[in-house]
Amino acid sequence: MPAHTEPDGSVKIRVESLHYAYQRRGRQDVVALNDVNLTIAKGEFLSVVGPSGCGKSTLLRILAGLQKPTSGTVSIRVDDGSRPLMAPVFQEYSIYPWRTVEGNVRLGLDAAGVPRREADERVREWIHRVGLSGFEKAYPANLSGGMKQRVALARAFVLEPEVLLMEEPFAALDAQLRTILQDELLSICQERDYTVFFVTHNLDEAVLLSDRIALMSSRPGTVRQIFDVPFGHPRTPEWRRRPEFGALQDQIWDELRADVQAMARGGRA
Repeated sequence: MPAHTEPDGSVKIRVESLHYAYQRRGRQDVVALNDVNLTIAKGEFLSVVGPSGCGKSTLLRILAGLQKPTSGTVSIRVDDGSRPLMAPVFQEYSIYPWRTVEGNVRLGLDAAGVPRREADERVREWIHRVGLSGFEKAYPANLSGGMKQRVALARAFVLEPEVLLMEEPFAALDAQLRTILQDELLSICQERDYTVFFVTHNLDEAVLLSDRIALMSSRPGTVRQIFDVPFGHPRTPEWRRRPEFGALQDQIWDELRADVQAMARGGRA
């Protein structure tokens, strides 16, 4: 598990000299991450982009405590002991088929012993905010893939954690709904004190949402470059139309293109 530390300065998450290798019996280990160093400030939205297979998801799972690094350290500062420290949202829906939408969303609140009236109010709020009002009693078998992902999003938001760990949370959604929920996430993170680690392949999404963007190399993944997003807050979806938005997106793509082309050819940059 990542180390949980006492408040010290502005750094919320610190990754130092992180290395991770997948062990394969009778075969050579696959090095997924090599000497990853990264800091994320309290309240910062950091997106991670890079070619497929560069270790973005592995890094997120290490932050979540689901995988243990081969070497190196991860520390996450605790600021408010009354809130859950982390809530992950994965590309897979990870919701329980035997629980209704409402039951899935309130699961963490029940486990935390949140009073029923407060839990009911929070569940209603977040089901509404992700666009699932009217489906409270529906079971996952009767939901589309995009609706299931919205359940997973509401289940994370309702906990009001200090840190959101998000892996391609909008990948299963159609383009219109993806845009709506990107805008909603932007609004939520500007009004609430979340620190966000966000894995995405979508550069438009990364530029719109982020304070900084970490570009990872092809495997073994390491942080090649950090891009500051020089757009202030409050930030609105209309930023997409500005020339500086497209210029930053093009700059990141110029750095990423060679690795992506190499991966598409079945090789490595």
